[in-house]
Amino acid sequence: MTMNDIIVKTITRIVLPFAQLYGVFVILNGHISPGGGFAGGAILGTTLILYTLVFGRKKGSKKFSHRASEIAESGGIMLFILIGLIGLMLGGSFLTNLDAGFPAGELGSILSGGMIPLLMIAIGIKVTSTMINLFNLLIDEGVHS
Repeated sequence: MTMNDIIVKTITRIVLPFAQLYGVFVILNGHISPGGGFAGGAILGTTLILYTLVFGRKKGSKKFSHRASEIAESGGIMLFILIGLIGLMLGGSFLTNLDAGFPAGELGSILSGGMIPLLMIAIGIKVTSTMINLFNLLIDEGVHS
């Protein structure tokens, strides 16, 4: 291991938790500030890809395995659809928000926006797992070429 490897790994260990926390913050505050599920999911996906690039595929798979990313990818879209169907079941249309009876909460707080924060979480899960799956696919293609 060279000095550069030690520096890169140490910096990654220090920065990664803060970057992941920021990704979660962006997802959870997407309905009251710029950002949301896509941006936060992209941040989280990037942090997991960075971890894999710095520490290797074997350690990266322990953090977020290929199987877990496949389940999360399907689960994210299924959660999104389920939330949309709740609006239908409550007498509104697909993805009906306040008209379907979702509580509006207090304006500007994290618990405002009805079901939109839940949709941001579903989108964040989907984007994060899609980035990991695409990364793994590209790595697998490179190995087999």
